[in-house]
Amino acid sequence: MKKITIFFSLFSIISIAQKVDLSYYLPNEIYNSAIPTPKEIIGHEVGEWHVTHDKLVEYMKALAATSDRISFENRGETYEGRSLILLTITSPENHKNLSKIKQAHIAATNDATIDISNHPIVVNQGFSIHGNEPSGSNAALAIAYYLAASDTEETKELLKNTIILFDPSFNPDGLQRFSYWANTNKNKNINPDPNDREYHEVWPGGRTNHYQFDMNRDWLTVQLPESNVRLKTFHDWLPNILTDHHEMGSNASFFFQPGIPSRTHPMTPQINQDLTREIGTYHAKAFDKLGSLYYSEESFDDFYYGKGSTFPDINGSIGILFEQASSRGHAQETENGILTFSFTIRNQITAAFSTLEAAKNMRTKILQYQQDFYNEARNSFEKKAIVFGDEKDAAKVFHLAEVLKKQQVKIYEVSSDFTQNGKNFKKGFSYVVPMNQKNHRLVKAMFSVQTTFKDSLFYDISAWTFNHAFGVDFAKNITLSRVGNEIKTLKMADGKVTSQSDYGYLMPWNEFYAPKALNTILKNNLHAKVALKNFNNGGISYDYGTIFIPVQNQSLNVSELFEFLQKISQESHLTIVPVTTGLNEGIDLGSDDFAALKSPKVAMLVGEGIAGNDSGEIWYLFDQRFDMQLTRIDISYFGRIDINKYSHIIIPSSRNLGKDNEEKLKTWVTNGGVIIGYNNTAKWLASEKFIGLEFDIPKKDTIKNISFENRSLKSGAQVIGGAIFEAKIDRSHPINFGYKNDKIALFRNSTLFIKPDNISYNNPIQYTSAPLLSGYISKENAKVIPNKIPFKVQKLGKGKVIVFTDNTNFRAFWFGTNKLLMNAVFFANQM
Repeated sequence: MKKITIFFSLFSIISIAQKVDLSYYLPNEIYNSAIPTPKEIIGHEVGEWHVTHDKLVEYMKALAATSDRISFENRGETYEGRSLILLTITSPENHKNLSKIKQAHIAATNDATIDISNHPIVVNQGFSIHGNEPSGSNAALAIAYYLAASDTEETKELLKNTIILFDPSFNPDGLQRFSYWANTNKNKNINPDPNDREYHEVWPGGRTNHYQFDMNRDWLTVQLPESNVRLKTFHDWLPNILTDHHEMGSNASFFFQPGIPSRTHPMTPQINQDLTREIGTYHAKAFDKLGSLYYSEESFDDFYYGKGSTFPDINGSIGILFEQASSRGHAQETENGILTFSFTIRNQITAAFSTLEAAKNMRTKILQYQQDFYNEARNSFEKKAIVFGDEKDAAKVFHLAEVLKKQQVKIYEVSSDFTQNGKNFKKGFSYVVPMNQKNHRLVKAMFSVQTTFKDSLFYDISAWTFNHAFGVDFAKNITLSRVGNEIKTLKMADGKVTSQSDYGYLMPWNEFYAPKALNTILKNNLHAKVALKNFNNGGISYDYGTIFIPVQNQSLNVSELFEFLQKISQESHLTIVPVTTGLNEGIDLGSDDFAALKSPKVAMLVGEGIAGNDSGEIWYLFDQRFDMQLTRIDISYFGRIDINKYSHIIIPSSRNLGKDNEEKLKTWVTNGGVIIGYNNTAKWLASEKFIGLEFDIPKKDTIKNISFENRSLKSGAQVIGGAIFEAKIDRSHPINFGYKNDKIALFRNSTLFIKPDNISYNNPIQYTSAPLLSGYISKENAKVIPNKIPFKVQKLGKGKVIVFTDNTNFRAFWFGTNKLLMNAVFFANQM
């Protein structure tokens, strides 16, 4: 018996090591010999190694060069300079008339009388938006080859009636990072032991892009270059089906949508889900034939419109998520046996082909659905508009308008300045969006507020209301008489210094890019001060946080300083005002209530145990938004370096930094450093006596009569996956400098609730008594959150400890709270 066991074990390992070729993945058909196989270009069989992005691009170029069915487009670059490519795959005849086909396809969404029965269907197939879910991009090699080389009449008929927008890598930087890891850790004798290093990639892993963003959360918010190009492709074509190929845990099987029905966004038409379910029958048939395990409607959801599988649903298309169990390398032992990389690739190929078969057979039905979607949208036009703005921050408002423009939403100037609900909407600082336009459903989804739900579990966030995210004033049901000229080309406001001064300059802190300007000023060893009180100079009112740059005692002379500030104002899109006197109404410019500022030198802890997405968001904010240097220190070598040169250390969410690191940090803070801790780091800082915090814990025993089958719902319902809450702010506190309103909307995805201090001024940010603005929160958590505090600052020796329980930098689109972190960096010594 022992010999038999050893024999089968050896046989399994030998089987793993056996190479597969295209015959493992593709039908036994006649293929055009003029079309190169993947191996002929990239040097290895599909699945033998993890394809690197450069080889993937090389092969797609080779296909386009040899096949009249394929055209190649380079739409832009990632942050690491990798090409964001797209193949258009269809018949040679369609290629000759592609612009006319596109025009006719879009026209049908604008006119319900157009006959779509002879139109080709448009399918957008996208792969591996998470770079360490690589079976999709590797499958793209074989799929593209097949579509280029198959000589069957069935394939020719498919291409005659289908336009395939083929994106072989949604995430080039992540794919490259993961392929490097898997290939450099591959054994000659494939080792499927899950404990092998091959299956445990180092932090932050290949899931994300360069700045550690999960790009499958950016379809709606459109902040990243990868998202910009794929959204442009989507809106240029309005595909009928968009597929999104992913991977999940190794012990799973294969999932295809629909997801759990009760977790579908209420704005998604039921027919969308019905068609998705019908398409699913094609997947089921294909996997039954293959013998692969699969499931549907038992996991995942269609709620957040920022994912690739749900974004199409609010745009008249059908989004489909595929989730394949992941080998995380070349082969891995699982509950279902040894899962090979080649097997995962074959499943992805199968799903891609079953999608195309469904598209071919359901073509007129799906085309009709899209046409009806937009016709119904036109019939539900509202002769009203929404307006958003901020009379003191044109840049932040611009960036919200920019998102709408990327989503093909028409925006307009306000016809004239007006006041609504106590908020001022001014030309140049406000935009109007009429609701009688094609994409008004998308606009509704972007600004939607929902606080009641059929289900209490969410795969992602439950709220993303854009006016709250950007922190702008907002009003709906605005009369169309407020609509001015359409803005065809969106342009950010020009910055300027109105004239040269011999005395000094004032820079309001309200504008979004004021931190970028201040950092440049301080980095160039110029003196600047911050106003701790309001004042009036020359008939102009200035808020808390206004920056004063004196002319005297600077390293630049009068004219040099003027030219320098002129350049800064233009780069940061803000106005710097010259002054002729230091005598003010309120504090004078020489007052002690103008505090001197120092150039910060900021570091951030990263590495194992630190939240990768959170640290990436902070890195992006410093590096891309504000052009500020941020030293990222890996926790693995933190204990061996001198940290005394840093003024601030940011610690993204982390549960335990270790005893040695605790002592080192505590000494550094006591000597004058500033710690800024987020989320779970606040709990750790409190437990290690850096800061005194008292937490309130919700009672969770109120949920009764839960069956064993539904036991996970009890804990899952208590998660705050992402909702929006209102807090009142003390604008005189330095943490709130630059905000003009007394309320702020905060994004929260934690269940840490800090009790307020007995002294009111120690609670400069405090949730209101009824704080939920949008999203889901359980009854238990809803009882606890009112009047709690999401921020606290406390002295420790000569230094400061600052904590946030909420994410002020969420996914790069929460412009409204970015300034809170900047205030903690620049004004910590004034707190």
